Amino acid sequence: MLAAGNERDRRDGRGPYLTVVIPAYNEERRIGPSLEAILAHARSAPYRTEILVVDDGSTDRTIEVSRAALKGVPDARVVENVANRGKGYSVRHGVLEAAGDVVLLTDADLSTPIQEVDSLLRHLGEIGHGIVIGSRALKESRIEVHQNPAREMMGKTFNRLVRAFTGLPFNDTQCGFKLMTLRDTLPIFRKARVDGFSWDVEILYIAVRRGVPVKEVGVTWRNAAGSKVGVLTEPWRMFRDIIKIRSAYRRGLYDA
Repeated sequence: MLAAGNERDRRDGRGPYLTVVIPAYNEERRIGPSLEAILAHARSAPYRTEILVVDDGSTDRTIEVSRAALKGVPDARVVENVANRGKGYSVRHGVLEAAGDVVLLTDADLSTPIQEVDSLLRHLGEIGHGIVIGSRALKESRIEVHQNPAREMMGKTFNRLVRAFTGLPFNDTQCGFKLMTLRDTLPIFRKARVDGFSWDVEILYIAVRRGVPVKEVGVTWRNAAGSKVGVLTEPWRMFRDIIKIRSAYRRGLYDA
């Protein structure tokens, strides 16, 4: 059972403002440069930042590389899953450990540059609270390196299915760059059940139905080789998860 994070720090106001959660599985080659970029941005930011790498049972040197990059950095640590549980589980683990008022979820490859958090924070300020999701599918989105055609088609097809079966209005639920206020989303993550790649759909589905504001904004995005999403097998699992999410909601499993 995942437990909530540093509740005392959130209550007394002495904790960080932003927590960056980075789920990672066998990312020894990419996690080091990504953490360097995140740390550089954190040092220049006018607020205190917490950095959490959530290792999902990696069999390479992801943990060692991450700990070396974060050594001596306040409010930065590696959180370990007991085994390989999936991206959704890892994201949930990180959010429940977070001490910041606002949480940024970002992929280990930083396909969306960390600087885009500044834009998302501005948009979050405009809506006051809730969730701001980065999107690769809006007119203002900037795709600098595309995925291969098969993966792009898979993504577009999955989004059509999401819209058809959930009613969610978003053009891109799967971009791995999302910002959210912890007070709004912590209760949602405590109820979440999806451990795989459809975790985004589940969180957004619950949020919309609870009346939590969600805003979609275009971001810069650069495809990085090494995706863990299998083109042939994962879409079927993700579609199955959509059906399970809808069923779980109807059965009251997400009720507050």
